[in-house]
Amino acid sequence: MAIVWGRRRVGKTALLQRFAAELPAVFHTGAGRPPSAELEALSRAAAPVVGSRARDLESRPFADWEDAFETLAAAARSRRILLVLDELPSLEESSPGLPDRIRAVWDRVQAGSKLKLLLCGSAVRVMEAMQEERSPLYGRLDLSLLLHPFRPDEAALMLPALAPAQRALVWGLLGGVPLYLRWWDQGASVRTNLRRLACAPGAQLLTEGQLVLATEGEAGDLARQTLYAIASGRTKHNEIEQAIRADPGRTLDRLVSLRLVERVVPVTEDPRRTRRRIYRLADNFLAFWLGVLDRYRPEIERGLGESILPVLLDSLDDHMGIPWEAAFRDHLRRRAVRGELGEGVVAVGSFWTGAADPGEIDAVALAGRSREAVLLGEAKWARRVDAERIRADLARKAANLPRLAEEPTYAVCAREAVDNARGVLAVTAEDIF
Repeated sequence: MAIVWGRRRVGKTALLQRFAAELPAVFHTGAGRPPSAELEALSRAAAPVVGSRARDLESRPFADWEDAFETLAAAARSRRILLVLDELPSLEESSPGLPDRIRAVWDRVQAGSKLKLLLCGSAVRVMEAMQEERSPLYGRLDLSLLLHPFRPDEAALMLPALAPAQRALVWGLLGGVPLYLRWWDQGASVRTNLRRLACAPGAQLLTEGQLVLATEGEAGDLARQTLYAIASGRTKHNEIEQAIRADPGRTLDRLVSLRLVERVVPVTEDPRRTRRRIYRLADNFLAFWLGVLDRYRPEIERGLGESILPVLLDSLDDHMGIPWEAAFRDHLRRRAVRGELGEGVVAVGSFWTGAADPGEIDAVALAGRSREAVLLGEAKWARRVDAERIRADLARKAANLPRLAEEPTYAVCAREAVDNARGVLAVTAEDIF
């Protein structure tokens, strides 16, 4: 028995369909139908696998869930059969106690059957609860796979026709959700894509943001208020609390687990102890929608999209700062895994002091048990940058680090070119994407 879970649009169903394509598999997606209708649909899907000799499922469909599991388990006595129940929370809504029924049948039939059961769902809280100690399925899951959106280098594989800098921009706007990346027309300009996807009444990106807020927050109105507060620049716990007029602790934990929000602490500090933490929108699309697109949404819906389009385009560079820094850090982590940043790298993250002179550093790599800084980096969403000037600025900020290697590496990141890069690790969109 396995469970695959993650937020909506992340590609779970596509992944499972690809996995099951060449297997004897029964694939059923819950749709909130009455139990009898769900069982009839499951019967139709199972008929080709079970075969008419064992049972004619068209004339005698499954009577209940126990009948379905036992029939499929019997058909799988001599060969492996995969049963995929997608959107399990929807099935449980119409058939309360379904996990208990699965457990009862599974405990009875698994020893004498080659049936494989794969459960999938998008309601993250429900899917998490199915794996907890009090759940009927606790201890029976052989695999728990949590899917997340694509990282920068993975998203780039969906945009092969674009130049690396353009891939970076699309990822910065849409994030790593496969469906959103598929919406982007690689043969058209940024202007044309945003006109179609964002600047027309009912446009896909315009409505998708509302859908994300309605379905992914899962904590109701408090989650939406929290996301709006962070998007407006209230990034500290007390600032969020003042904005929503409630304790945001549990809501923030939920949004962090969904990877909609990121809890950030200076890389040199222990996240379990430090109070120096801020919250950022970790999902690029949601950050773009809340921070840029939503403010114009009412007028776009009234037909002003064409005149708003130039303003939207002018806002892109400001929006791209934070996603570009995140992509830079992700790239450094991948290089660290390959051993390209030296031995024993234990963390890569941002650094700041909170003092009047913030001394913020976009990326610091720590190594060894002493966690000394072996790399300092800065990312600029500019076509070209001067590495010498940035390196001098990084060397000044390095004085604020608690432990610094004798000869740290300096890394400088720009979209297309890093000038005067002698002795500096130069990174561009071509490296990251």
